[in-house]
Amino acid sequence: MPRGAPARIPTRRNVRVRRTVAPDLCRLRNLVERHLNTLEHVRRVATRFDTLARDFMAAVALASSRPWLRHHELPT
Repeated sequence: MPRGAPARIPTRRNVRVRRTVAPDLCRLRNLVERHLNTLEHVRRVATRFDTLARDFMAAVALASSRPWLRHHELPT
């Protein structure tokens, strides 16, 4: 987390001082976490197999494109 950035994680029910979080931010955070979880299933990305940042980002881009292509299949 960047320094000085406000926390965007909702508090638990048993905490006395509660933070309010916009529902839109919670939805976006959930989408990002779910996407990162799918990326971790790709062995090459999870183990950081590549030595160059360029190669690692290419593997992340390829791994990210697979779920997107599955979701956006072309009509036959």
